[in-house]
Amino acid sequence: MSRYEAVIGLEVHVELKTETKIFCGCSTEFGQAPNTQVCPVCLGLPGSTGVLNKKVAELAARAGLALNCKIGAYTWFDRKNYYYPDLPKGFQISQVFRPIAYQGYLDIEVDGREKRINITRAHIEEDPGKLIHASGSIMTSRSSFVDYNRSGMPLIEIVSEPELRSGAEAKAYLEKLKAILEYTGVSDVKMEQGSLRCDANVSVRPVGTAALGTKTEIKNMNSFRAVQRAIECEVDRQIDVLEEGDSVVQETRAWDENKGITMSMRNKENPDYRCFIEQEVSPIELSDEWIKDLRATIPELPDARRKRLVAEHGLPDYDAGVITSSLALAEFFDATLEKFPEAKKISNWIMGELLRLLNARGMELSQSKITPAGLASLLELIEKGSISNKIGKEVFETMFEEGQEPAQIVKEKGLSQISDEGQLTRIIAEVIAKNPKSVEDFQAGKEKAIGFLVGQVMKATRGQANPGVVNTMLREKLAE
Repeated sequence: MSRYEAVIGLEVHVELKTETKIFCGCSTEFGQAPNTQVCPVCLGLPGSTGVLNKKVAELAARAGLALNCKIGAYTWFDRKNYYYPDLPKGFQISQVFRPIAYQGYLDIEVDGREKRINITRAHIEEDPGKLIHASGSIMTSRSSFVDYNRSGMPLIEIVSEPELRSGAEAKAYLEKLKAILEYTGVSDVKMEQGSLRCDANVSVRPVGTAALGTKTEIKNMNSFRAVQRAIECEVDRQIDVLEEGDSVVQETRAWDENKGITMSMRNKENPDYRCFIEQEVSPIELSDEWIKDLRATIPELPDARRKRLVAEHGLPDYDAGVITSSLALAEFFDATLEKFPEAKKISNWIMGELLRLLNARGMELSQSKITPAGLASLLELIEKGSISNKIGKEVFETMFEEGQEPAQIVKEKGLSQISDEGQLTRIIAEVIAKNPKSVEDFQAGKEKAIGFLVGQVMKATRGQANPGVVNTMLREKLAE
């Protein structure tokens, strides 16, 4: 790999958060029965024409502004002609010649190094239908079905310059892009539902050369991790091809998650879409005043919010980056902070316990029963010494699953912290009697031995003993 450099550009398709489709009044609700949200317009029946959904232009321009793009005051739509079963009318209405947003950028950070990735364009287009393959994969299925519910869904396609150099950079770019689109309310960016989809254009070239190598386009990647793995695999494959003296073929390849390989789908040498201006959809005209007013509605974006958490609340930059990576997580943090003003303690619990449980169960934050008020109440119990930190984790898990208040859980399960010296005296005496070697070590000046003894008391009390009280009592007893 040291002799070669990867050249990667991403094409990200984002479904806009509208209630109806781009040119008709059909619902955009996800998960409905196949072919139940269709009409003559989105099915492309002869003689049917549609009208642009105004919300589409607003959200597309909003995304462009958040991505530091210039906004086109006068743009139009074009016909991109090609045949595929999921495109019933034989052409896609898109913005080929004059995108609504262009010349933007997005800053990423990988391994502590910041890098700016330029964005060529973000243009509006309609989504085609969805092919459902009989055996789950286009590569192995003998037949496929078409669901046109997705046909006519409003999209923006965000095209980066080929400035990414690794799968890790591509993943960081997608994570930042997703956060920005989520913060601005442009899309729900749910990759598992197809509202955010990514194609990667990948090529390699000898280090130090300026000419681009032959690229392949990778599809069928359903997670950011899959994008990273697919790119890394394809880079290695292309290097092997060149090292063997062969040439890379320009083609579309599919990523097979199970096998961890890319596979050839179809040739893509010099596609000719025979594009021309779409006469049946009116151009979009945006005034400078309208763009200015829209710019004023752009909320605090992830980078700005991250810097604020560091400056105003003293969070480490890493913590602030994790918290602001998701709008839901950032809002959860802020809501908890309003009730419990200890930013670092909150971030520790969010990153250590909340995200652990969410990841383990494959859940979104909205699916858990934990609330900002609940977490704040739990932290108050720990702060007051009513329960230990260890017991707090047990209580938190119950809150996450059942949604009960922490005080109620502590009471019902008898988890209150033991601080009464009378209750602890007997247990401490037993621990000392059972661990003479640790007692000798401590009395010989080995400070770590006290930690072991404290741990034994905590074990005997199922984590309910107050560790500070135990530490003091042990030292006093061993000093006698």
